[in-house]
Order: sequence, then structure tokens, then C-alpha cells
Amino acid sequence: MFTIHTRTRLEKMLSIEWLGQTLASLCWIISVFTYGIASTGDWLQLGAASCWLMSNIATIVAIEPSLVE
Repeated sequence: MFTIHTRTRLEKMLSIEWLGQTLASLCWIISVFTYGIASTGDWLQLGAASCWLMSNIATIVAIEPSLVE
């Protein structure tokens, strides 16, 4: 019998790719507030960074907890 290992939420959150993307999106959001929101482009930058962060969070929420037998 074959078993398929799916990542747990914690395993995904500790992965280099997830941490890197999440930290990058947070830095992007912080930079928008650091430099100030003065134009439409700043709002678009904030929106893009926020969407990126939300998609990273959604990948964690979408992982179904696996039952261990």
C-alpha cells in the first residue's frame, strides 16, 4: 500500500520558500509605510504586497489537518 505524505501546516510554515515569500511581502508592506503613501502607485504597491501576504497565509489555511492512525 502506498501512502502519500502531505505537509502539515507547521512543516509548510517552516519551509524556506514559504518563509522567504512571507518575509519579502512583509518587508514590502513595511517599506510602503516607511516611505509614506503619497500617490496611487503607493496604494497599488500596498495592495500587491498585501495580496501576496494573504495568498501565503491562504496556503497554510488550505492545508487539511491529517489524521494519524
